[in-house]
Amino acid sequence: MRKLTLSLLLATACTATFAQSDYKAVFPFAAHQADVMLKETEAAKASAKPNELIPRNLQPNGDLHLINTADWCSGFFPGNLWFLYEQTSDKQWAEKAKPYTTLLEAEQNNKGTHDLGFMVYNSVGNAYRLTHDAHYKDVVVQAAKTLITRFNPTIGCIRSWDWNKDGTWKFPVIIDNMMNLELLFEATKLTGDSTFYKVAITHANTTIKNHYRPNYSSFHVIDYDPETGAVRHKQTAQGFADGSAWARGQAWGLYGFTLCYRETHNPVYLQQAENIAKFIFTNPNMPADLVPYWDYDATDLKNQPRDASAAAIAASALYELSTFSKNGKQYKATADKILSSLHKGYQAKPDSARGFLLLHSTGHKPANSEVDVPIIYADYYYLEALLRQKRLAEKKPVINTTGKLKN
Repeated sequence: MRKLTLSLLLATACTATFAQSDYKAVFPFAAHQADVMLKETEAAKASAKPNELIPRNLQPNGDLHLINTADWCSGFFPGNLWFLYEQTSDKQWAEKAKPYTTLLEAEQNNKGTHDLGFMVYNSVGNAYRLTHDAHYKDVVVQAAKTLITRFNPTIGCIRSWDWNKDGTWKFPVIIDNMMNLELLFEATKLTGDSTFYKVAITHANTTIKNHYRPNYSSFHVIDYDPETGAVRHKQTAQGFADGSAWARGQAWGLYGFTLCYRETHNPVYLQQAENIAKFIFTNPNMPADLVPYWDYDATDLKNQPRDASAAAIAASALYELSTFSKNGKQYKATADKILSSLHKGYQAKPDSARGFLLLHSTGHKPANSEVDVPIIYADYYYLEALLRQKRLAEKKPVINTTGKLKN
């Protein structure tokens, strides 16, 4: 029955593809909105703290919320500007991206966070990917060196948070951390040092072992004993309940294990990604437009907020997964359906939303934080998915590593 449900869902997805004409319309809109956001950011600095320089979300009153570089979301806006450069080959976008990218370089030595992948790789890493500037390479490598200082070999994971919920956590690891492994894989390719690679695959293997339930949904937080490596708690921080399936967490896992397969060609990771995709897209609580509610198991779902960011992350992951899997045609069709839904039902109007692209994301519902608002990482994965869709249509590798601007 589950196989039949998946086939039916994917058949439905095929009827609502994201056409090249849609793609061509979105990027001029995205470029226009980026210019709006750049102007809005400059205006917002007047009432912000001196180190708050980078946009993250819209506040409930509609004001643009700026953050400092130590915030985990700080790398997404410069990443968006690099994506615009990648799409247009227009050097103005590289020039607009560079000052924000330079801001993030300060975080390469930040040992207090597991999010150096989000912060440094999505900004400086994209800069290096598209320019091949050796300076950016050095920053990426140093950030990876910093990140692995948080690895505990007894546990086999990189520690996520340093703060302690209710005094109960000893070594919390969140599913989001799968996204930061790309930085480590890249560092091994750039240096030839396999240490980074080994840490990444050990973390991924431990995550498969302890984060995932038999139905391939993921817990949000696993707390470990740092002395013995034993699991102490399996719970949530941002989801509906400890045993629920927080939507963005499921998308992080799908994306994370897809990239692990790309870097290792280990079939275990491909199978994990396929099984996560099956859980997500056969879930009876998935809406018809494939933009999920913030948690698949929340009560009174029809009155719960959606999470456009979870949809965008999943779409980007599916485009890459489609290049590896025997179910590739189905995954691509599903990603097309998601992009179509985001484009038609969740995209902001030009000149609105302080320059954000997507509306209706949910960050931390239990804390009543960033609920049903535009959030910068939704835009990042939306643009990445669009670029991947275009490259697949052009029969090119899903990720461009050739570089465009030679410095």
